[in-house]
Amino acid sequence: MKILSKIQSLFFKTKSKSFEQDNKSVCGLEISTHIKNVLENEILPGLDISVDHFWSSFENVVSEFAPRNKALLEKREQIQSLIDKWHLDRKNEPHNHEEYRSFLEEIGYIVPRSGDFTISTQNVDPEIKTIAGPQLVVPVMNARFALNAANARWGSLYDALYGTDMISDENGAKKEGGYNPIRGEKVIAFAKQFLDETIPLENGSYSNVIGFDFIDSNLIAKLTDGSTSSLKDTDQYIGYVNNGNESIGLLYKNNNLHFEIQIDRLHPIGETDLAGIKDILIESAITTIQDCEDSVAAVDGEDKAAIYRNWLGLMKGDLKDTFLKNGSSLTRELNPDRNYISKNGSNITLPGRSTMLVRNVGHLMTNPGVKDKDGNEVPEGIMDAMFTICIAKHDLEGKGKYKNSKTGSVYIVKPKMHGPDEVKFTCDLFAAVEKVLNLEHNTVKIGIMDEERRTTVNLKECIEVAQERVIFINTGFLDRTGDEIHTSMEAGPMIPKGDIKLHNWIASYEDWNVDVGLETGFKGRAQIGKGMWPAPDEMLGMYESKTVHPKAGANCAWVPSPTAASLHAIHYHQILVSDEQTRIQSREKADLNSILDIPVHTKPEEMSQSQIQSELENNCQGILGYVVRWVDQGVGCSKVPDINNVGLMEDRATCRISSQHIANWLHHGLINESQIIEAMKKMAAIVDSQNSGDIEYMNMSPDYDGLAFKASCDLAIKGRVQPSGYTEPILHETRLKFKA
Repeated sequence: MKILSKIQSLFFKTKSKSFEQDNKSVCGLEISTHIKNVLENEILPGLDISVDHFWSSFENVVSEFAPRNKALLEKREQIQSLIDKWHLDRKNEPHNHEEYRSFLEEIGYIVPRSGDFTISTQNVDPEIKTIAGPQLVVPVMNARFALNAANARWGSLYDALYGTDMISDENGAKKEGGYNPIRGEKVIAFAKQFLDETIPLENGSYSNVIGFDFIDSNLIAKLTDGSTSSLKDTDQYIGYVNNGNESIGLLYKNNNLHFEIQIDRLHPIGETDLAGIKDILIESAITTIQDCEDSVAAVDGEDKAAIYRNWLGLMKGDLKDTFLKNGSSLTRELNPDRNYISKNGSNITLPGRSTMLVRNVGHLMTNPGVKDKDGNEVPEGIMDAMFTICIAKHDLEGKGKYKNSKTGSVYIVKPKMHGPDEVKFTCDLFAAVEKVLNLEHNTVKIGIMDEERRTTVNLKECIEVAQERVIFINTGFLDRTGDEIHTSMEAGPMIPKGDIKLHNWIASYEDWNVDVGLETGFKGRAQIGKGMWPAPDEMLGMYESKTVHPKAGANCAWVPSPTAASLHAIHYHQILVSDEQTRIQSREKADLNSILDIPVHTKPEEMSQSQIQSELENNCQGILGYVVRWVDQGVGCSKVPDINNVGLMEDRATCRISSQHIANWLHHGLINESQIIEAMKKMAAIVDSQNSGDIEYMNMSPDYDGLAFKASCDLAIKGRVQPSGYTEPILHETRLKFKA
């Protein structure tokens, strides 16, 4: 409890100069002018909510929920202290698994088991309950990225293939310079094989199709040998769009996903194709999480106002961003819906954009953008709930240019919750905000991120308390592994980070999540998600390996870019997830005891000093590469070159793993503080070199006295005493100092 209080006191004392000068008092709250202005001048106009009602209601919500929020954080610390003591009391004894599990049940870490139930969430859009496909996570703070992700509902398959390593450079197929017809031929060959596998003809191959014809409303393919063929499944062709000038789009549907064969014999690609096909437009990112949390660096009222403004623009449909690309000015805005004519002549309208969820901040952090009557910063998760739901009311009332949810729901993904009490808190908070904003009960849905071990072992119980709201659960190696290390910090030194991915608990955790989701009725009602492919430049590797996610019963999985979404979508044409879920329901359920198998090193003395040093430097390089952009540039998620110069997507979750791993080895004497600092200095020079092309980048070496370098060292050296091992307290404090 003392650690938490000390860390929180830093936030109460650390504030940006602009906030000190510009805050306003309203209804007992001290409010940043940035927050006040965006609410009163942009969010509330057009809604039946007065300024006074919003702020007075917000003050009431804070008064009710901030003490509960604090109590939940104190409970986390109390439980962690008990677990630490249990391990310390037995540090010279062999680990007794049964005794350990009984202890966790005794202290309430594992709660009593729920009986059978089925979730009853109502008014859920098909993109979430029945359409399986890729999911993007994007920092909503960046308008261009947010728009690109929302527009990634449809993508060019030809472009995704041509511009990535999915197509090899062999035999003259390099992509440098202008259009390479040899590479183009490889793209077309891949695409036509995709058509052969996905919408096969009764006879022949798409590589031999020279055109299409309509006979009695049925689509017929004409082949090079003069014969014709219908589809094996004629229901897969559902309509067309006539774009004029002999340009037409043929619309198909497979496994609930659409794609459009675009025919244009006047196009440079179409004129060289036997069938006149210029491209295949493929339905790609079915859903997008617009993120206020892990992928952003938002530390004050100015940052939060930027986030809320962009979310408002997405909900109203008027968000735009103008930028320079290749010397030309471009303006990005949301795509319209797509219109087709069905086989029987009726109109078909398909969404032109991903269905958007918004990820709120977890329970830990506070923000100086709003302070309560006692001068304490308001919990940021409470801020996010009030503001993002209020903003979404524009969509609910049809005041925007487009509709996000056609069923009248707001989808909020909630991270970093520890167990069912914290899930219950979030549901109660959503209910209170619904009441304030005059929304029907259960309008707001919840996505439960299964990324803390206390949530994993109580996942069914977490779902039970949210059974009327839940629309999403997911897994991932990242935050979940950071929590695994921190929770078991006193158990001993952990195995190397790469080996943790292969440890017994990971596979059990992944299976457990799907098993519990299916057991509680997620099939056809909600999303079961899987984690991110981390290497955005290695699309062939993603394509060859990411089939594991739909085969595991996940009806959505994270990808790092719109291009990756178009390629990953192919997997959902190959694999019908609902069939996989049916198969999985008959298997033996994953074992809770395996999930509690701690990845502690049984013989750390057998590791060589070179192995230890290599692991340390790899962790240091990852931390520095991420933190220097977070602190100095306010970039919350980016492609960071690893120690081997492979670009990997890094966010606070990956930073949490690396910092906790170093902190664990430091605590158990495998390394010392001097080694860490020297490794940080060595890796800082490498990170500086990797960022030499960035004109905004500020070198950490050779002085090593900058805020980013110090924060990186603190994350590692002080990692053991950070609440739940989170990186946010140190990162936020340092970024605030940088801004001030």
